[in-house]
Amino acid sequence: MFRHLSLILLCLFPLVTHAAPLLRIQGSNTIGAVLAPALVQGLLAAQGASDISIVATQIPNEIQVSAHDGNGHPVRIDIAAHGSSTGFAALKAGQADLAAASRPIKASELVALTPLGDLNSATAEQIIGLDGVAVIVHPDNPLPQLSTEQLAGIFAGRITTWDALGLGHGPIHLNARDDRSGTFETFKALVLDANGLALAATAQRFESSEQLSKAVQSDPQAIGFSSLASVHGAKVLAIADGASRPMLPSPALVASEDYPLSRRLYFYLPPDTPSPWARALVEFAQSPQGQAIVTGNGFVGQQVNALPVPPAADMPARYQDLARNAQRLSVNFRFQEGNASLDNKALRDVQRVVEFLRQHGKLHKRAVLVGFGDAKRDPQRADLLSRLRAMAVRRELVKAGVELRDIIGLGDELPVATNTAEEGRIRNRRVEVWVY
Repeated sequence: MFRHLSLILLCLFPLVTHAAPLLRIQGSNTIGAVLAPALVQGLLAAQGASDISIVATQIPNEIQVSAHDGNGHPVRIDIAAHGSSTGFAALKAGQADLAAASRPIKASELVALTPLGDLNSATAEQIIGLDGVAVIVHPDNPLPQLSTEQLAGIFAGRITTWDALGLGHGPIHLNARDDRSGTFETFKALVLDANGLALAATAQRFESSEQLSKAVQSDPQAIGFSSLASVHGAKVLAIADGASRPMLPSPALVASEDYPLSRRLYFYLPPDTPSPWARALVEFAQSPQGQAIVTGNGFVGQQVNALPVPPAADMPARYQDLARNAQRLSVNFRFQEGNASLDNKALRDVQRVVEFLRQHGKLHKRAVLVGFGDAKRDPQRADLLSRLRAMAVRRELVKAGVELRDIIGLGDELPVATNTAEEGRIRNRRVEVWVY
């Protein structure tokens, strides 16, 4: 498919002038600042373009990627990175071919963009990588960790001094992304909304993660949150949600989406009338070469790896046995809200897992699925539901020729998020893959 698109795009090169961009990308600053230009650069290089350059325009957070095709014709792609919501607005206005978002599309945006097709479909919604919203403080701050409840209290202005946290002294200076930011939307949903709180009016707001990170690094009293790729020299705090252990946003914990503030990075393209260049960029981003670019720019790619997990005393006996004798794959299967159907990322991850098992000779009775869920009044019901989720994954794997060794349901054991909020319950409904 990628080769077919390559031929189409090479034919399009001579038709393009410097005044008419091949592709217009608008939306997330997290994606648009560095990752989108890098992916565009990679795509152009794969098409045989030369003289590729990335140039900032006179408008902050807007850039152009320019190049020449094999015949010397100029080509250009425009990227505007003003926040996830601006990408969907630009799609509606016909001012963008592709929306970049660091949070999923909202129901209201879906309705507004209905004339373009179903942007929730697997064709339109493309998860290109993963990120963790990192909670950052000044490098000299002695604080090691926070719970999401404490974090909400801080950013809502209910905890106003470092003394109240038992470490340091003086007022806490809040730094947050602006309202158009997908990073802020993620933080708001997972931290503030989950605790019924709103951001304090005293917070300093920033359009870009880079600006916010610089502000935190220069202020010993500061706290903020940013994309993993924008942490730079700031100190990152471990975060605990509900009964979960405190977690740093390590690549492994973000890849599995166990880190409490994990999020997905999206490209959305109109499924009914997609631009050929938008389709090509999406396909390139999903390829091994594109995923390597995602990882190389500080985010977490979706390549599947097998990782050892140290046994721990609080693990159920069957899980301890897995930890001693098998390895866990760096992916969790998750489900659409309110049902047992795999979400768009999970459907793609099925193929990634199958390919990993095939390459490592583990297609036949070498893999185990472990299902988890949120707490129920009846523990037996929780166990049953967790096993049914694992069975849903099994059905997809069997279609691709995988013969499983075992299926285990562990109910509400080992939560990765609080069960008192819907966002947390959704994250606890997951299926892990282990291999011998």
